[in-house]
Amino acid sequence: MAPGFAAAPSSSVCGVHIPTACRFEAQSTVPTPRFLRNRVAAKTRSSAVWPLKAGLWDSLRSGSTETVEPPPAPLEVEEPLPEELVLLERTLPDGSTEHILFSSAGDVDVYDLQALCDKVGWPRRPLSKIAASLRNSYLVATLHSIIKSSETEGEEKKQLIGMARATSDHAFNATIWDVLVDPSYQGQGLGKALMEKVIRTLLQRDINNITLFADNKVVDFYKNLGFEADPQGIKGMFWYPRF
Repeated sequence: MAPGFAAAPSSSVCGVHIPTACRFEAQSTVPTPRFLRNRVAAKTRSSAVWPLKAGLWDSLRSGSTETVEPPPAPLEVEEPLPEELVLLERTLPDGSTEHILFSSAGDVDVYDLQALCDKVGWPRRPLSKIAASLRNSYLVATLHSIIKSSETEGEEKKQLIGMARATSDHAFNATIWDVLVDPSYQGQGLGKALMEKVIRTLLQRDINNITLFADNKVVDFYKNLGFEADPQGIKGMFWYPRF
């Protein structure tokens, strides 16, 4: 299957900028399993889906929603161990050594992330929501600058300089969010390296349909990474509150 890409035009709702949607679709070498062996299995599968209560759209318009409680969570599948890798090592003018470390362990301090968002000019978001977004992400990848002093042995300074995260259904699909790199470290190929590591990590976990949302001014950056426009037209859609 050739790489695919779905693009939705940028728009603005209530002053919020809606970026372009992009899709990176890698060819899968794993044959598609036959999940439903017979009609009995199909019936069992459909009956396991937990329904929304009637009148969903009316309740949304009225500002209240009620849903049936979902079934108990399935047994957890063991995830691959996180990865750490030194992407760059260099000696600074003062003689100290700097390592640029990639990690998929999700070790992010919300205050450090907020400071990084401030540097790139992103609007401030509640720290509680930032923490929730990290906690509920399938993958959180970071870039840290670790500077080791040439004068004091064992002394080092660690700084968050980049991050990207992905949400996923843990099986087929993943969407990449919040890709950012400290402006003082941009133009050095670190953003590309971060994205390539994120994509590679998802592919290694057998997730082949990868999407993201990008501002128009950085669409070319993602095209160079394999995200391509869908020649058959727009497939992305957005739902906006109307109350």
